[in-house]
Amino acid sequence: MRGFRKEGTLKDGTRVILRPMVREDRDKLIDFFSRVADEDRQFLRNNVRDPKVIDTWVNNIDYHKVFPLLAEVDDKIIGDATLHMRRSGWKRHLGNVRVVVAKEYQRRGLGTLLINEIAELATEFGLEKLVSEIYFHAPGALAAFKRAGFGVKAVFEDLVKDQYGNNADMIVMVCDVEARRDRLRARTLATP
Repeated sequence: MRGFRKEGTLKDGTRVILRPMVREDRDKLIDFFSRVADEDRQFLRNNVRDPKVIDTWVNNIDYHKVFPLLAEVDDKIIGDATLHMRRSGWKRHLGNVRVVVAKEYQRRGLGTLLINEIAELATEFGLEKLVSEIYFHAPGALAAFKRAGFGVKAVFEDLVKDQYGNNADMIVMVCDVEARRDRLRARTLATP
């Protein structure tokens, strides 16, 4: 997986490189997460502004446990999508997807590009379904996951708190990997 590298194009024509995180990305990741807005950072599970957190990530890469996919423009990280997996147990067929996009690249199709690539990679990891937990008041994230083939499966009212301590709803979205692949295949066959 380390050698995986792919190019994508955003809605405005910006060319983006997609590739797995490697140990040498430490400083780039610190820079990226220092630029993530506070309102976006509140939804992350770790204190990404702590260099020790980044050190733990880059020093313990295991692509079969967490596959971190980075998006770059001009050698600068602009997006991060992670696919979290389990090797055993009753959820071993599920992958959890998390995405962070730099503010200046939001609403340009980068989130959808990253989610689509993670969904493609899910097959290689033997996953059947992908799951994402999304803050109710994040319409851009909801739209990106929907465009990538995810559907709303549950809404948990007042389960999470926003940065101001207010209760908010969390939405769980799920993508059936095989059904998504079949839909894409059918679209491709229907296109002349």
